[in-house]
Amino acid sequence: MISELDTVILVKDRLHEGLVKGDVGTVVFIHEGGKAFEVEFTTLAGDPLGVLTLAEDEIRPISARDVPHVRVV
Repeated sequence: MISELDTVILVKDRLHEGLVKGDVGTVVFIHEGGKAFEVEFTTLAGDPLGVLTLAEDEIRPISARDVPHVRVV
């Protein structure tokens, strides 16, 4: 179950928004009990990349087996 302030992983490219599969975001709001999520994406320095409304199948919770990866935007 995904909750507000959880860190999540984008599982589908959102190229028009400059985001790709594997980017990390923070859930800032949950719509209608989990039908959609507002997720904020930032750089590691905290610069905003955007806030997107995403369906549950576009994100997943982080896991202990995830490895961080860096890309330049």
